[in-house]
Amino acid sequence: MADQSNILVVDDEEALRTVLSGELINAGYQVDTAADGDEAISTIQNKKFDLVLLDIKMPKVDGFEVLKFIKKNLPKVKVIMLTGFADLKNAIESKKHGAEDFVSKPYDLVDLLTTIERVLSE
Repeated sequence: MADQSNILVVDDEEALRTVLSGELINAGYQVDTAADGDEAISTIQNKKFDLVLLDIKMPKVDGFEVLKFIKKNLPKVKVIMLTGFADLKNAIESKKHGAEDFVSKPYDLVDLLTTIERVLSE
C-alpha cells in the first residue's frame, strides 16, 4: 500500500523536512516537501496527495490555515498535524478543523509511521 501513497511533508525546518522525507521514501512512499504554508497550498493545487504531514507553527501561512484550505477544497486528503508545541489546545484545534491525527515533535519514527499507515487505511 505504501508505494501508492503520495505524502506532502510541510515544515519550515529544512533539516526535519529532509530527514522525514528520507525516512518516508525508505518506507516506500512517494514524497514531496514544502517549506511553508504558501508553498504547501500551491503544491497541493498542482498534484494529488493522499496525506499531508503539516507543521502548525510556520511563517506566513500557518498549518491551521493550510488545514482549512485542504478540508474545504480537497476533503479526501488526510492530514496529520505535526507540532513542537504539543498541548491540548492545538490538538483540539486540529481536530476541530478536520485533521485526522496529531503528532508532537520530536516524534518517534516508528510511532509516526504507524500513525501514517493507520490514517491512510481509514
